[in-house]
Parts: sequence; structure tokens; C-alpha cells
Amino acid sequence: MNTYTQSLGQVVTVLGSQWGDEGKGKLIDVISEQYEIIARAAGGANAGHTIYIKDPQNPSEQLKFIFHLIPSGIFNENTTCVIGNGVVLELPTLMEEIDLLNDHGVKTEGRIFISDRTHLLFKYHRIIDGIQEEMKGEKKVGTTKRGIGPCYTDKIRRNGIRVHDLLNFEVFEKKYRANLEMFKHMYSDFGHGADTELAELKEIAERIRPMIIESSHFLNKAIEDGKKILIEGANGAMLDIDHGTYPFVTSSNSTVAGVISGTGIAATKLNNVIGIMKAYTTRVGAGPFPTELFDGLGKQIQETGGEYGATTGRPRRCGWFDAFVGKYSTTINGFTEVNLTKLDVLSGIPTLQIATGYKYMDEQLDSFPSSLEILENVDIDYIEMPGWTEDISGVRNYDDLPEAARKYVEKIEELIGCRVASIGVGVAREDMIFR
Repeated sequence: MNTYTQSLGQVVTVLGSQWGDEGKGKLIDVISEQYEIIARAAGGANAGHTIYIKDPQNPSEQLKFIFHLIPSGIFNENTTCVIGNGVVLELPTLMEEIDLLNDHGVKTEGRIFISDRTHLLFKYHRIIDGIQEEMKGEKKVGTTKRGIGPCYTDKIRRNGIRVHDLLNFEVFEKKYRANLEMFKHMYSDFGHGADTELAELKEIAERIRPMIIESSHFLNKAIEDGKKILIEGANGAMLDIDHGTYPFVTSSNSTVAGVISGTGIAATKLNNVIGIMKAYTTRVGAGPFPTELFDGLGKQIQETGGEYGATTGRPRRCGWFDAFVGKYSTTINGFTEVNLTKLDVLSGIPTLQIATGYKYMDEQLDSFPSSLEILENVDIDYIEMPGWTEDISGVRNYDDLPEAARKYVEKIEELIGCRVASIGVGVAREDMIFR
């Protein structure tokens, strides 16, 4: 594993390649041992990273942690975590995660920093999110109702409130109350009082004061000093605001573009871009999903893979691996390699299918369509491949995988045009094959 991480380079990013929930947190947790800084570039508490670690009190048991804001490398004691300017930050949630870590003996002081340009997310953003989703009726996009979209909306229309505003609480409170009054005029029966939240934020402001940094300077100086940086993506490429299945997407750039704008690290400084792809495909919430399985097999994959949202608990829709999506995601992100996750979930399925292309009105599509009308009516080209019956969760060397599993991996490589450099075969951090 050390040889693998050493080959990745000084500045690396890990990004989701499908509709999120691909298992980014596990690889980040594993390779973060070799990186001094882990940075989060985009998204908010709508993203969830699930990490399993050995219980210090009972090493035979696994402890499960779900984080929405803190970068996944926090369990490596020599790692510094940075929340970048592209994130929308709900401070009470961050404090809950910090307190949880401290309760489990994980030192956080001096290890978590927040960009002074990060936009703040408030309770009124959550309320607006729910109101707007209800107003859409049958056209709901399946938002987590965490307030992410309304917060990014404030950012783009230039009335957002940023972390540095907290350093002068009197100025901060004026901005907060002005925004709240505007929203009460925009939405009837708003029903949110400011005093309780402001009192909570005033206490939090003092706690986070030592954490606030100018992150682009901090990160670029670290690069100059020879430190290694791992940048953590949120959500997945097909949820990108520009390149995903719009409007059934998130409100930020979850592709490599968001890494650059969300950290202030230039694209030329990235040494590797690792794409995370699940060995099948899942999606949470509404929106088109061409390879979705509606039968008992889809339910089987859901149960075996534990496919329930880390943020909402909603069951994830499950389907066959979509190489057309994989190729598209590889192209727009410039993946240098892929981490294929949850291969073990497919054990015991006699015949596997992989989507290789889309047709619309008998015409073969060259690229992933922007039109939902087309996407919802495509015909899928599939290939079939034999499955395997062996339990592969204990496998650590690629050559020890069943032949059918190796052929499945190699076919995916061929179809997406990118090397699969690592393979997840279980939930624990050690359940990984490095090639």
C-alpha cells in the first residue's frame, strides 16, 4: 500500500464518478496516512462519508462513523483537515461531529481548519429548501432538505454570509437579520425566530475562531513547502450542477472543476485524479437512472450492499454498472485511475450485466445526453458476463480473485478507458486490493 500511495504524487484528489455514495470515504481514510493535509472542496451536510475503524476497546468489532462535513482523514492523527471555500457550512453540525470525535478520544484541536471564505448555512436555508421542494409538486428533485441549494443561491446572488463575517459578530448579526427579513417577505408563514440560532452561533463563533484561515494561501504554501495534500470530493459526477442529470443534481460542481474553485489550488498542481466507481450503480432520490433494477435482484443488491443513504437513511435505487456513465465521468474529470468499490456485493449473482451504450430513436448516442426527455427514453445496450459464487471479502491480491471477477473488472477498464488501480471487497478499511 505504501508503494501505491507513494506513486500518487504530492497533490491528489478523490472524486465520485456516479450519483454519489460510491464509497469515497474509505479510500480517503486508507491513503490519508500518507498525506499531511486532507481538504474538502465542495458540497455541504448533504454529503455523507461512512468510515469503519476497529474499536479500541474491542479490536474484533468495527465502529461506524458517519461524517457530513469533517474530511475523512481525521482518524489519522498526523493529518490536518481543511474545509475549503467551496463548501457550504452548517456550524452546529460541524460542532456535533467534532464533539463526537473528542468523545471517542480523537484529538481535533489544531487539526481542523475552516476557510474564511466558506459560506455559512443557517436554519432558514433548511426551511426554504423544504418550502421550495413542496412548491415543485410532482417535479420534486429529491433534495435532502439540508438547505444546500438555498445557501448556494445566496452565494451566487451575492447576499451570502461567510465565515469571516463571524469575526465581527455585530456585523454578522445585521447581515443575518437582513437576510431573514427578506426571506419572510418572499415566503409567507416563514415561522423562524432568529434569537435562538444567533445565541448558538455566538457561542460557536468563539470556538471556531482559532480554526479560521485563509485556506488558498494555507494550501498553496503547504505545496511550496513540499507537503502532500489529498482533496476530498463530495457527491458524484452525475450530480454536478453543470454536467449531471440536471435538474436532478446538487447545487455545486462535484467534478474536478469544483476541486479547483473550492480550494484555490491550480489545476496544474494536481498530480492524480482518482475516480471512485461502485461495481454496480446506485442513486438516491428522484431523477433518471437508466440501468435501474426494479425486480428482486435490485432489492438483493440493496440489502447485501447496505444501500441506504448516509445522510437521509433513504434506500438507494440499485442497478447494473453503467459503463456509458463511467466513460463520460472519466472524460470530464480526467481520471488517472479508478477505485472500484463493493465488488464483493456481486458475489453469488449467476449472470452480471454491464451497460455499454445508449440508443434513442434507433440512433446510437455518442455522448451522455443533456435532455431528460431523451435520457428517460433511451434503450440500453448491455453485455452479459458470468458471475462468481466465491466469498471474495478476504482477498487481498488481485490474482487471487475468481477468474470471472477479474474479467468483470478488466471489462470495466476497457469500457471506461481507465485503469482500475484498487478494488474494495468489504466495509473495513483493510478490505482493499491494490494492483
